[in-house]
Amino acid sequence: MTPDEISSSAANPPEASPNSETTLSSSAPVKEDVARLVRAGLSELEQRRRDLQREIERLERRKERIEAEMRTSFAGASQDLAIRIQGFKDYLVGSLQELASAAEQLDLAPPPPEPTKPAASPPPESADVSATAFAVQRFEEQRERVRSLIDQYRTRPDYYGPPWQLRRTFESVHADRVSNWFFTQGGRGAVKSMGSRLQNVLVASAAISALYTIYGDRLCTLVLANTPERLGEWRRWLQDCLGISRADFGTNRGIMLFEAPEPMAQRAERLLENGRLPFMIIDESENKVSLSVLQFPLWLAFAPDPANPPADDYYY
Repeated sequence: MTPDEISSSAANPPEASPNSETTLSSSAPVKEDVARLVRAGLSELEQRRRDLQREIERLERRKERIEAEMRTSFAGASQDLAIRIQGFKDYLVGSLQELASAAEQLDLAPPPPEPTKPAASPPPESADVSATAFAVQRFEEQRERVRSLIDQYRTRPDYYGPPWQLRRTFESVHADRVSNWFFTQGGRGAVKSMGSRLQNVLVASAAISALYTIYGDRLCTLVLANTPERLGEWRRWLQDCLGISRADFGTNRGIMLFEAPEPMAQRAERLLENGRLPFMIIDESENKVSLSVLQFPLWLAFAPDPANPPADDYYY
């Protein structure tokens, strides 16, 4: 190319192609469409994120409620199983209270000896399994022993004592109920509920501990509650209060659990025939009890407080 041609082309540069302008003008709407799609996608993702966040929060609240229920409403049917439980229905509002009142009015003490005859010496504990000596004056030695045990539970608790010894804090209100059951009711009668099953188990545990100290392995405790869940509470809290293990719950030893009064009465009869001493404990949730249960030498029933009627279920 000659110098003249070069200067001519520099003075007159080539014009832009019409196709290039068309391409640039058509790409702008595409970018706007893409931007709108991106914004719509982001908005949808944001909405889904918020929905998922709300769902996560709802599930977390549900998890917290379930954990709270597990902490308060679950007890193990054994040390290896956790069974969801709920505690407590109205118990013995009608007939059992009348029976308990009638039983308290019975004269359980034997007639006093004639003045001309010397007082008979107390028979050994194994001679008469059905004897409940706590309301009888001639068993003063046992009465003092039980009083000493109750005072020990109240003033000198031993949280690491041997099995069958009460291991929990024992207040005066608990001691009053246990003392009244031993010395006023003679080991046979209903006491006013403490308002929670745990507190009732504590009262029953003190009675079991004192009886076990006197009678040893001859004592067999039979607990009546009308659902497996309530029996699970009794099992767990008796283990906790008395320092016993699952092996102490059996069919003919230690502590036995029953959902109905008839089989419990039958088992108690067989225990008596074998020289054992059955101790019947009746949960407050029982709304009726067979009269056959009340014939045995030792029974403790928890009756609702008329001034403070219980709710459907109760725990602590």
